[in-house]
Amino acid sequence: QVQLVESGGGLVQAGDSLRLSCAASGRTFRTYIMGWFRQAPGKEREFVAATTRSGSITQYADSVKGRFAISRDNAKNTAYLQMNSLKPEDTAFYYCAASSSPVIVASESVYNYWGQGTQVTVSS
Repeated sequence: QVQLVESGGGLVQAGDSLRLSCAASGRTFRTYIMGWFRQAPGKEREFVAATTRSGSITQYADSVKGRFAISRDNAKNTAYLQMNSLKPEDTAFYYCAASSSPVIVASESVYNYWGQGTQVTVSS
């Protein structure tokens, strides 16, 4: 089992950058695929990015490709989401999640553990 705690959200202007962190408890962090999802007001939660256990393979939603970068530091039990060139449409509650799936899957149904989320607001 793993517990996840996100941090790093905030209010920024369009074009700014933010880095979200996801700190995991336990010694099994490296055994999980890590993903980031987001949910905007009135919308369903959507996939943002994910990375494999080693961090060598990543996958992104088309809407963030080229602007966001997911990474992880297994020694620190932490996953990151670097968000650059932020847009107002990136405004959402961002969640990190851990999956025991053998491969990256964009569906939230395969993610076993979730953090409480952190708010990101981008003003125009």
